Amino acid sequence: MANTLLTPTAVTREALRILHQKLTFIGSINRQYDDSFAREGAKIGDTLKIRLPNQYTVTSGATLTTQDTSETSVSLQVATQKHVGMNFTSAELSLSMDDFSKRIIEPAMAVLAANVEADALGTMRKDVYQQANNTAAAISFANVLAGRRKLNDALAPPGDRTALLSSNDSANLVDALKGLFQDDGQIAKQYREGYMGRTAGFDFAESTHLSTQTRGAGDASYVVNTSSGVTSGSAVIAVTAGTGTIKAGEIVTIAGIDGVHPESKVDTGLLQQFVLTADYAGGAGNINVSPVPVTSGAAQNVVINAAGAGKALAIVGSASTNYGQSMVYHKDAFTFATADLVMPKGVDWGAREVFDGISLRIVRDYDINNDRLPTRVDILYGYKTLRPQLACRLANLAG
Repeated sequence: MANTLLTPTAVTREALRILHQKLTFIGSINRQYDDSFAREGAKIGDTLKIRLPNQYTVTSGATLTTQDTSETSVSLQVATQKHVGMNFTSAELSLSMDDFSKRIIEPAMAVLAANVEADALGTMRKDVYQQANNTAAAISFANVLAGRRKLNDALAPPGDRTALLSSNDSANLVDALKGLFQDDGQIAKQYREGYMGRTAGFDFAESTHLSTQTRGAGDASYVVNTSSGVTSGSAVIAVTAGTGTIKAGEIVTIAGIDGVHPESKVDTGLLQQFVLTADYAGGAGNINVSPVPVTSGAAQNVVINAAGAGKALAIVGSASTNYGQSMVYHKDAFTFATADLVMPKGVDWGAREVFDGISLRIVRDYDINNDRLPTRVDILYGYKTLRPQLACRLANLAG
């Protein structure tokens, strides 16, 4: 069959198809597309508002106790623009779509997808405060099931769950599970890149962008006065003593502070896990944590059973050690949003397309001096951890 000149729309759709296939993590989470910019194009820094679920308390007895509905939302700024720039000749545009896709589009989309995934996953992973700890050994199926329990306890919906494994954890775990991955209903489908199969209520996938978590030098001397150092509604917790650094992304617990059931607010009997949101150098001072401890009301997430001085703050893992980080999550734990970039006028060629919540723009111009066709593929995006309680990290011995 004769080759035909490729149209901008056909090229953009093919680029989107390949990009979508290569977005392992982003392809498994909530994807927002804001069509309010479709006519004129989005500007860097545009912000989307995402509403969070309302929370209420239950009152016992016959007397009516009313409560106001407090609508809450988070802002997601669409502020990151990434692109791949290419230069090719007019002769290359006479290739068939298959040839053009393999030679030009696929390598460009591979590097774009890798950079977007590394950005989003590398940042949002550190927002997750729940962790199934297996820091003394390689990952096991029991470790995955411990993460599954945490999702269940957080009332994560049973569907749309993913177990995203680092390359190291995948090598250690998948061989033991390969007999469980066959699904007759899906075996004939073309899977997303990185997808391995489904078992135990999770779609298993692999990502090379799950970096290790470095454990700081913080030791067992850290203590908190839970009477004065923990304030309901504040992300700042005062430590009265402690030696060694605690790094952002590390998980800590405090003696006497338990988590509660999300709806009944009954003490779970398990220490509440917190993640540090900023590095801490050590000594007496303030650490910044997530989740924000709340001790009463509809948003209550902790109960302080032992108030007083000298309560141990324990840091997960051994000092100055790297730990592997895989993750299990429900799709609504995270969101990734794109918006339409403006289509410039006066260029040779261009198109903008949307597929499965992802907007992509391709623009080409002509360089008459060199008989070349400089081309750029752009994506404008933002991301946010919406409900970190619907995710759980799996910490394992690295290497």
